[in-house]
Amino acid sequence: MTQTAPITQDVLTIPRKLPEGPKNLVGLTRDQMREVLIAHGTPEKQAKMRVGQIWQWIYGWGVRDFNEMTNLSKAFRAELAESFVIEIPEVVSKQVSEDGTRKYLVRIAGGHEVEVVYIPEDSRGTLCISSQVGCTLTCSFCHTGTQKLVRNLTAGEIIGQVMMARDDLNEWPEPGAPKDETRLLSNIVLMGMGEPLYNFENVRDAMKIAMDPEGIQLSRRRITLSTSGVVPEIARTAQEIGCQLAISFHATTDDVRDRLVPINKKWNLEVLLEALRSYPKVSNSERITFEYVMLKGVNDSDADAHRLIRLIDGIPAKINLIPFNEWPGAPYERSSNNRIRAFADIIYKAGYASPIRTPRGEDIMAACGQLKSATERARKSRREIEAETGQGG
Repeated sequence: MTQTAPITQDVLTIPRKLPEGPKNLVGLTRDQMREVLIAHGTPEKQAKMRVGQIWQWIYGWGVRDFNEMTNLSKAFRAELAESFVIEIPEVVSKQVSEDGTRKYLVRIAGGHEVEVVYIPEDSRGTLCISSQVGCTLTCSFCHTGTQKLVRNLTAGEIIGQVMMARDDLNEWPEPGAPKDETRLLSNIVLMGMGEPLYNFENVRDAMKIAMDPEGIQLSRRRITLSTSGVVPEIARTAQEIGCQLAISFHATTDDVRDRLVPINKKWNLEVLLEALRSYPKVSNSERITFEYVMLKGVNDSDADAHRLIRLIDGIPAKINLIPFNEWPGAPYERSSNNRIRAFADIIYKAGYASPIRTPRGEDIMAACGQLKSATERARKSRREIEAETGQGG
């Protein structure tokens, strides 16, 4: 295997200057919302109650207009409208795959764009959201990783993706209507653009909003955060978010993982696995999902399967086998179906669930590792992409 990828150094992310004018309430925690209301004149004794009322309107019912918040006085509604806004990312385009997958291109502050994917299934509907514009990680098999990091998303831009999808699915309940337990959007996966643990605080605050019992009300067991292995933040994720954890694992030796997932040069398999052994106990998660992309002749041998079983011994786990989703200039090929099935069979016989992920939304480039903003993709010719991935002649 000749393909290599540079290790990414620690990135100092400079917070962007917030826009002038009214403050956006979307993305504020309850404590932060209380503080800004008090700063704008709400009496301290009333502030907690006001937060509860506004929270219910924004996250319970999806209301964006203060005038519709009928349990607030007209005078207070006018004060709110003067000082605050309720804004979420703007949908630039929506594509719907033959299999029902929806891919949204959304625009955030500064004119940047990220992609969001909704995947409907019989028993659930999963929203794949982004945490950064671009990515720092340069994983050599991932198309998203060929887009340079621009900036972290704010908590409002992260939870705003969930709100945008609920808009499109027409899934906000009516105030006073009987509670409907069926959910079109029942699960969130932080598997879109970016490394969530390089944007920890914003991801944490957004997921706390998603889990709040008086708003969107998603159980922490229905939220999965996928990391490539930012070891220092894994323990914090268990303590401060407590959601399910997925690891972009993809290799069973440091040599191969160094090339596929360059962050491995900083936190190798031994260090990563040590952090993962503690996670289920602290977070009360049932098991960790190991994501494993199947690359022909690279990481798909029987020996790899047996090594994988030895590595994860003692960790409550399931192994998600992901057929490689090819993209223009990709340096790898998808393993054959027979090879993937043989690999899965070894894992299964060792006592681990080893589902083979059905690629979804391939016809609209919405599958795993394919996400990239359309504007960025349009700017690059096939030759440029090949040059970036070291495949150019």
